[in-house]
Amino acid sequence: MATESTQFWENRYRQTDPGWGTRPNAVFADVVPVLCPEPGTALDLGCGHGGDARWLAARGWRVTAVDVSETALARIAGTAEADGVADRITLACHDLSRSFPEGAFDLVSASYFHSPVEFPRERVLRRAAEAVVPGGLLLVVDHGSAAPWSWNQDQVFPTPQETFDELGLGPGWRVERLDAPRRTATGPGGQVAEVTDNVIALRRKP
Repeated sequence: MATESTQFWENRYRQTDPGWGTRPNAVFADVVPVLCPEPGTALDLGCGHGGDARWLAARGWRVTAVDVSETALARIAGTAEADGVADRITLACHDLSRSFPEGAFDLVSASYFHSPVEFPRERVLRRAAEAVVPGGLLLVVDHGSAAPWSWNQDQVFPTPQETFDELGLGPGWRVERLDAPRRTATGPGGQVAEVTDNVIALRRKP
């Protein structure tokens, strides 16, 4: 039976331009080469149209790209094939409130991991941390503010420190980044606005 989350995101992607979200998240693309300079295995949670997953695959990573929307995943399959990186991307459909992909990864990422419907975000992010290998990185890039074109105008976003505290990971982790940079973002209609991103980058100690 489809969950509220499945229905919301499937409807959203069916109504979204297939070209939206096919480029990597700008903050993600800045952080990963610095903190993970060598390609390995990656888990991309809530991958959407696959901008981050395809960017990683083009740089030699082997990526498991996870989303609740079959429409989004089908679109990634097409663009990854066109890019010549389909052999480095495994697509997996999960409602993460109910199931989680198997395996352990050098990089586990969750970009803009917010939802307007009920979703156990903290529990899923703790499970994401469990999937990081020793020496690997958990990277969460959150909205710190709502862009004018976003659905989440009334949402109050946790700070990077609040997200880190909620994870409760203990001494087995080292903070690599915990900050809130600002940038100029472009919306699906070409709109431009200044936004804040929250960056939570945590290294699992070997």
